[in-house]
Amino acid sequence: MSELLEQDISCPYCGEVIDVVVEVLDESQEYIEDCQVCCRPIVFNIDVAFDGSTLVQVRSENDTY
Repeated sequence: MSELLEQDISCPYCGEVIDVVVEVLDESQEYIEDCQVCCRPIVFNIDVAFDGSTLVQVRSENDTY
């Protein structure tokens, strides 16, 4: 099962709020997409909880957990 989720995120580089559409799969995923404003790479972490809720987190490539 996959669905599209529209989400507002804040770019970790320029701070601009941008509207993105992410594909939500049955498992957690991580991918990189360029900011629509400053063109720098944003790392997206998409986590799906057992109850079906989705958490979208973004960070710069240089950030660590």
